[in-house]
Amino acid sequence: MVADKSVTIKSDIGSPLIDHATRLIERLRVRSPKVHCITNTVAQPITANALLAAGAIPSLTTSEDEIGAFARSANGLLVNLGTLDAERRRAIDVALEVARETKIPWLLDPVFVERSALRLDYARKLLARGPKAVRLNGAEFTALAGEKPSPAAVRAFAKSSGTIVALTSKADLVSDGERVATVSNGDALMSKVTAMGCAGSAFATAALAIDADAFAAMTAALTLFGVAGELAAAVSNGPGTFAVAIIDALHAMTPDVVRQHARVADAWTR
Repeated sequence: MVADKSVTIKSDIGSPLIDHATRLIERLRVRSPKVHCITNTVAQPITANALLAAGAIPSLTTSEDEIGAFARSANGLLVNLGTLDAERRRAIDVALEVARETKIPWLLDPVFVERSALRLDYARKLLARGPKAVRLNGAEFTALAGEKPSPAAVRAFAKSSGTIVALTSKADLVSDGERVATVSNGDALMSKVTAMGCAGSAFATAALAIDADAFAAMTAALTLFGVAGELAAAVSNGPGTFAVAIIDALHAMTPDVVRQHARVADAWTR
């Protein structure tokens, strides 16, 4: 994406956000955050495997009888609307009440809100409950924000909603309402594997679970996941082998690899 005139872009060389991403790798492995994921049924295996490969500990129950206990013992919570059945809606309500009590960060992934008015209305209600971050694509952003994606629109939506907004596209945008970062890592094969975005949201939730700076955490998570996608694509024959290779890439990630491949531009309002 092209930056709008209201921001100034710094060179990504020596960016503190890249430094943050390099530190995230080891912090995940040392801290092993527990991440509870209420997510799309098709996303559960790759979500769990991505978290395990990065050093986090996933859990995925949606049982109303158990969700409170799992959320209470978690360090971060993912609320993904990919499969929005009655069981998950009940689980979300219970888990968010626990998150409010325990003050654990939670991330909203408003999957397909542009396809259903009921889902969009529910996502807006969830947004009002104060997620630490929202990760979404262009169509989902337009539905929730009411305007097309741009750096200015992302920043404005982050400011009005009071949360970190991470918009994924060919170049990802992250904003806290003041700062803006652009992450240019990733590969086209990432859009050819189902639930890849869901797994990315879970990975970002793990970053939020161990980092008080949610803006830097989200930027670092998108950077690392994008770099893993590039490395996986380089050794893949297509979407099938890519789905396995990205798990291996997350597991094998090192700070030096991140420094070599990360493309992050840091920006701020004038």
